[in-house]
Amino acid sequence: MIEWSVTIAAIAFVALVVFLILTLRKLMGTLAETKETLTDARKSVNTITDEAEELIHEANEISADVKGKMEAVDPLIESVHDVGDMLHDVTSSIKNRAALKDSRKTVHTQESDENKPLRIRLK
Repeated sequence: MIEWSVTIAAIAFVALVVFLILTLRKLMGTLAETKETLTDARKSVNTITDEAEELIHEANEISADVKGKMEAVDPLIESVHDVGDMLHDVTSSIKNRAALKDSRKTVHTQESDENKPLRIRLK
């Protein structure tokens, strides 16, 4: 009976070893695939990082160029604003003088039948 027990234990041990060997082989295959995937991911990240750095440098150059051009245009915009203010002042002055001149020559009379004031202009 001890012989049978030893034989069964030996067979069980062999089966266990075979099962462990198969499991370890599958685990090794999975690890190899994981290693390949990580290598590919590393390459992709490095490529993306290089492209991102180039993009950032180009964006900085464009930003500096736009800033320089805006600084060059600022005096022109201020000049146009000043011209607009002067035109507004001249127009307001002309309107005020015309209104003063108009009010001095206008004589108001009684309202006519149509409820409109009658204006007489003197030359």
